[in-house]
Amino acid sequence: MNLNQIHNVYFIGIGGIGMSALARYFKTIGKNVAGYDKTETELTKELQETGIVIHFEDSIPMIPSDFYVENTLVIITPAVPAHHSEWNFFLERNYHIKKRAEVLGLITKDTFCFAVAGTHGKTTTSSILAHILFESGADVTSFLGGIVENYNSNLIGNGKTITVVEADEFDRSFLHLHPNIACITSMDADHLDIYGDSASIEASFVEFADKIEDKRNLFITNKLPLEGITVAVNEDAAFKAFNVRIENSQYVFDVQTPTETIQNLQFGLPGTHNLMNALMALAMAKTFGTPTDAIAKALLSFKGIKRRFSYQIKENSLVYIDDYAHHPTEINAVHQAVTELYPNQKVLAIFQPHLFSRTKDFADDFAKSLSAFDEVLLLDIYPARELPMEGITSAWLMDKMTNDHKKLASKQDLIPTILKSECKVIVTIGAGDIGELVKPIKMALHEKI
Repeated sequence: MNLNQIHNVYFIGIGGIGMSALARYFKTIGKNVAGYDKTETELTKELQETGIVIHFEDSIPMIPSDFYVENTLVIITPAVPAHHSEWNFFLERNYHIKKRAEVLGLITKDTFCFAVAGTHGKTTTSSILAHILFESGADVTSFLGGIVENYNSNLIGNGKTITVVEADEFDRSFLHLHPNIACITSMDADHLDIYGDSASIEASFVEFADKIEDKRNLFITNKLPLEGITVAVNEDAAFKAFNVRIENSQYVFDVQTPTETIQNLQFGLPGTHNLMNALMALAMAKTFGTPTDAIAKALLSFKGIKRRFSYQIKENSLVYIDDYAHHPTEINAVHQAVTELYPNQKVLAIFQPHLFSRTKDFADDFAKSLSAFDEVLLLDIYPARELPMEGITSAWLMDKMTNDHKKLASKQDLIPTILKSECKVIVTIGAGDIGELVKPIKMALHEKI
């Protein structure tokens, strides 16, 4: 398919974080863009403000009439159900229909492509890398899975020759990409509803890694059973961060590369997992040829990503942090970061489980991760693309937790329950629609201060 011959691009599921980056891109290059999503969000409102027409009802008559032509590309999210009437309308008429990952593959095929893979850390690592390359003046466009605070966007740049993409393992999407430089941050079990077992996930990552013929352009952590350039914090590796300390609430550290020692780098995102993400981005940029001083300047100026340890309130009397974590490993990382920063404070975690299948597959690990917090509030499971599973509920998960200060909460009762807590540090966690509750929680807490 030649994207240059496409004039109209219609999205089914336009409000997804990855889909919306593509929508912004096509709008930026002059295509006629419209789409459907089942829920109105802050993100869909931002897309509408750019002139993109969006509706929120599965209704064929609501598809703009100028999209009923041959040169229309329809992009679908993997979460769209098979019975969706708009999707079936386009299927029956033999429109060009592609998954998001396929379209990313088409866009990036003729570029120098950086691909960031891993079950955790993709969004942060790719966003730091995108910021480094953009700030260094590279001719780059980056498609990201989060809203980067520096740009208030998940699309950075408008370059023609270089791309940065998240290589998503869900539905084996990353196998559509054509990377020149890539990294794999982790290979933990996830998406078992798709893969079945952890061995199948690892096999898929191995297939992705094999896309990089020159293993000097594949960056991995020490713990991964792959061939590539190793990256580590306080361990021997080709790219090693060491002499790590915290000064003025940010990391200061040195890095040993294969060719030099870089001293006194500064990076503001908390948590050793974020330090690792920054180091991975540094290794990729350095290998590409980005000057050391440009990398250092970009690491210092990187402000973070919305819903990735995102400070909502940061006062002496109260701290409120919001995070997208939806896997036990990610929840552990949030706990590590928050206790490192606030070692003597009690922490209230509000968690919304994401997917019945993930909750079932990792229930014991979720229970252990959540029990580490001082107090826990559990919302109902966010179903996303799934139907309920018998017996798999937040109450069932809570019963597995060893924490004595745990409670179920409805969305309606959540804010009053939060306000009763005496914890000085509050964290909302989850990948579902808990993000839509952040603003009202923040407003209520501000009134409490």
